[in-house]
Amino acid sequence: MFDILMYLFENYVHSEAELMVDEDELTKELNRAGFHQADILKALSWLERLASLQESDGPYLGQHQAQSFRIYTSQEMDKLDTQCRGFLMYLEQVNVLTVETREMVIDRVMELDEGTLVLDDLKWVILMVLFNVPGNESAYEQMEDLIFEQPEGRLHS
Repeated sequence: MFDILMYLFENYVHSEAELMVDEDELTKELNRAGFHQADILKALSWLERLASLQESDGPYLGQHQAQSFRIYTSQEMDKLDTQCRGFLMYLEQVNVLTVETREMVIDRVMELDEGTLVLDDLKWVILMVLFNVPGNESAYEQMEDLIFEQPEGRLHS
């Protein structure tokens, strides 16, 4: 399923190509690209859920205390190792992620079929979330820098 998400992101979103609205055509194209039907349906459902997270009545949009901290469940710790959790914390500290977008990332990670997620895959999930949440253009650009340019030193805010 993650491979399909990456394929869609790289071929449509990141390349700024127009994403087909017709789910049937998109499914056919993904089948032609060699992906299995069950994985395609899971990936499309994953993307639909991502879109629903940004709605005004979404579960992660609300009042959060700036001084609060995140305690991970055992399932989340199984999926996100120490390096991934540390990276999420770092991104919050440099204002790439907000409390809300961090929770959206964790929500989407937990819906992936993967076991433990590696840091590089987590970065792509973060990029997908930031791309899909309006008002996060600067954070998206900073995340792109982290993925593609591998800058040395600190992120700019």
